[in-house]
Amino acid sequence: MKRNHPYHPRRQLRQDREPFLIENREQFGFAEMERWLDANRIVEIECLVPDLTGVARGKILPRERFTEDRGMRLPESTVAMGVTGELPADGPYYEAIQSTDRDMHLRPDPSTVRIVPWASEPTAQVLHDCFDPHGNLVPFAPRSVLRRVCRLFADEGWTPIVAPEVEFYLVARNTDPDMPLRPPVGRSGRAENSRQAYSIDAVNEFDPLFEEVYDFCEQMQLNADTLIHEIGAGQMEINFCHAHPLQLADEVFLFKRTVREVALRHDMFATFMAKPIAGEPGSAMHVHQSIVDNGSGRNLFSNPDGTPSREFFWFIGGLQRYIPAALALFAPYVNSYRRLERFTAAPINIQWGIDNRTVGIRVPLATPQARRIENRVIGADANPYVALSASLACGYLGIKKRIDPRPECRGDAYLGEHELPRSLGEALEQLRAESDLAEVLGESFITVYSAIKEIEYAEYMKVISPWEREHLLLHV
Repeated sequence: MKRNHPYHPRRQLRQDREPFLIENREQFGFAEMERWLDANRIVEIECLVPDLTGVARGKILPRERFTEDRGMRLPESTVAMGVTGELPADGPYYEAIQSTDRDMHLRPDPSTVRIVPWASEPTAQVLHDCFDPHGNLVPFAPRSVLRRVCRLFADEGWTPIVAPEVEFYLVARNTDPDMPLRPPVGRSGRAENSRQAYSIDAVNEFDPLFEEVYDFCEQMQLNADTLIHEIGAGQMEINFCHAHPLQLADEVFLFKRTVREVALRHDMFATFMAKPIAGEPGSAMHVHQSIVDNGSGRNLFSNPDGTPSREFFWFIGGLQRYIPAALALFAPYVNSYRRLERFTAAPINIQWGIDNRTVGIRVPLATPQARRIENRVIGADANPYVALSASLACGYLGIKKRIDPRPECRGDAYLGEHELPRSLGEALEQLRAESDLAEVLGESFITVYSAIKEIEYAEYMKVISPWEREHLLLHV
């Protein structure tokens, strides 16, 4: 549901700033990037590195410096810090990351160059990969982990294809963390006070904001597709067209940054917290997954006669077997576990079913060539690189180990038992204990990720919540 059209007056005013479009990013090298920078009269470059929490780290360089250096250096810990900015003091973390916190060498990926549409002067943004002094990818950098997993599929002659659906909330500006969040005021001058799932009029309340989001996405060539109003008050969802996992992880990363920026321009916040508002549904990042066989071009999940293949069932079996151990990668914060509760539009187990939205692993109705598997466990707060890596790793292990799934759930999966860890602490214990995931994702990644999540969890435990003061102060 695209909000722009060629005759929109604000869009006409921007025609002189429309970037030159890149037709084939896969074949886009350094020479092509330089010509693109010239054509768009770029004067500054935002050199971006996604860290483990999904925060954009890096440096801003003048165009001349960027062209001369073709990269930069940052400490390894830049991509390996918690959401609070804290680092572990000692232990296995520093065995994986080097106790001297050496420099990593950043190399721009030319295929990721895009305009920064909200900048006051012509500015580009380029995502960078992280390398050690010997030219090896830094194994705990998020893009490195996803490249590692995609390479495992490529070694088998396969290409994984994904399509994320990202939910988020628009909320009124809130500068006091002790105050609950509330829905923003729309064009009518009123805030939503009820749930408006799939309401067109409720989306139109924020028409100026979404026109600008789509305008920016078009300038950045982000393949944002359908916009819907989700269940919660002020909750929205954007679906992305299917593509290669690294491309879509990049796009989700940049999209989150874009939506937060546009929301600020319209005097509100956009949040991808898994559970930002008590009593409202949480926000997910549902990921549709399939695999293309490079030799035949067919969907590996379908046999030539159109029936589901062995690989299709083994992929489901792998998700069922490994999602509980990978949950800390799909639900990375203490807040994430508030979403995964019974009857809250989020799964509580790893049942699978066809066209069943109560399960954690859904199989949408589709043609044999479009047969796919939807992972509904992942939260919107998950790092897209980490989440896609982990979900594909689970399915990959299922195929390689030929893990058969349990029988299909044909009823309401909410009536079943909880099968997922109930807290970040429990999830981290299971993650560290699962050697198969460490082998696929990399032991150093699991070590570094677990260490910084333990720091975050310890920081959270220092905070006394209003619930504790309300119910324990005078009663225990």
